[in-house]
This record gives sequence, C-alpha cells and structure tokens, in this order.
Amino acid sequence: MKEILVTGRTLPEGYHKALMALYEQGDTVPCPDYHTEQKEVSMTMVIEEATAEPMISKLFIGGYRELEQYRLEMLDGILDFEIEKGNWVYTYHSRMADQFSFILDDLRRNPDSRRAVIGVRDNLHDGDVQNDSPACLQHIQYFIREGKLHCKVLFRSNDAVKASFMNAFALICLQERFAKELGVPVGSYTHRANSYHVYERDYQLLSEYASRIQKGGELCYDYRGEWDELMGEARPLIMRQVEELKER
Repeated sequence: MKEILVTGRTLPEGYHKALMALYEQGDTVPCPDYHTEQKEVSMTMVIEEATAEPMISKLFIGGYRELEQYRLEMLDGILDFEIEKGNWVYTYHSRMADQFSFILDDLRRNPDSRRAVIGVRDNLHDGDVQNDSPACLQHIQYFIREGKLHCKVLFRSNDAVKASFMNAFALICLQERFAKELGVPVGSYTHRANSYHVYERDYQLLSEYASRIQKGGELCYDYRGEWDELMGEARPLIMRQVEELKER
C-alpha cells in the first residue's frame, strides 16, 4: 500500500491534496467485507494551521446543517441516547467523553506531556471485536509544543469522499475547545488514515472532485462569519429533531 504525505496550511488545502493523491495514486484492491472494491492509500494529512480560514471545503457530502449535526454528535453527544435505546453499540462521543477531563488535567499538570491520549477503540467482547461496525477512529493525541495545542489522530479506515472532511472538521473543533480551556492557541492537526479509501460506488464522485480541484477556482468557504452563522441557525431544527427521535 502506498504511503502518502500531504501538507496544507488550511484544512481544505490539505483535504484537496489528499483527494488528488488518492485519485492519482490509489491502488485498486478488493474489499470483501462489503462485497466491492476500493481505491486505497495510507494517508497522512498535515494541516499546519488547523483553524486558519478558509476552513470549509465545497467538496464534501452534505451542507452546513449536516456538518453542524456531526459536530454536535462528536463534541456534545446529541445522539448518545441511541445507545441506551439499543439502536447503536457506541458513538464516538460515548467512547471519548469521560476522557476529556483527563486531557485537560494532564496538560495542565505537564504542558510537555506525551500522555494526553484519548483511546477510542474498545477491544472488549461487546465493543469492537464482535461488532460489525468497529470504530474507524482509533486514538487522538494532544501535545503542547511552542505554546500551541497540536492534535494527531489515527483512523484504521477512513472514507475519503464521504467522511474524512467532516471527521477532520469536528476533531479540529474539539481541539479548539481544549485549546480555549487551556488558554493556548490552536496549532497543527495531523490526520492519519491507515486505509484512506473510496469505494467503487463512489469512484465517479472522486473523479468529479478531482476534476473540480484540477480546474481551480473557488472551492472553499470561510467558517467564521459565514458558515458558523448558518450552522448556528440550523441548530434549533437539529435539536428539535433529536427530541423527536428520543420520544420514538
């Protein structure tokens, strides 16, 4: 499997480079678990200034409402109730939330720490070993270096065109939340996916994304002062729908 490293100053810049690398260099391999094939590389995407604008790519599935819902799921656990109802085995938030205080405490204890790690994978019998949908996100590590909070994440598997942008955006939002609690600026974000892939059914979507990137032009939006307002406006509807789901 090819090892790819891309670097961008902003999230969209790094993400677009990652898509192009997959499109141009991805190996076609079987994916028997899902009865299909996939294009795949091992990808390390480094975003040098994680919260620099523009933060939003136009090349992802969904819009401001979907991005806000995913952010709320990851950071605040708005769908964790699905676990208690027996519909889901886990959410990322349910795996991470009880470790948030440890991250802050450890980095306050020792700003040079190498121990500020959130473990997401669950190797217990009812976790990811016997689960048909084991967690793709494996762990997150935070470092304070040169006065900034840096974040490095590891995915065992990451759908390039339908998940990776939203994953990275939400994880950067979590990084920013921790940075504010710690009183330090946000630094870099490193997104490692051992299998960065696109399924056969989405080859055309990747091709269309690659074509738009190659043509150039404006492919980004600002988050602050633009999409954050749209996402905020969508929040009441999202929460009403969450309450309706709870009552079903």
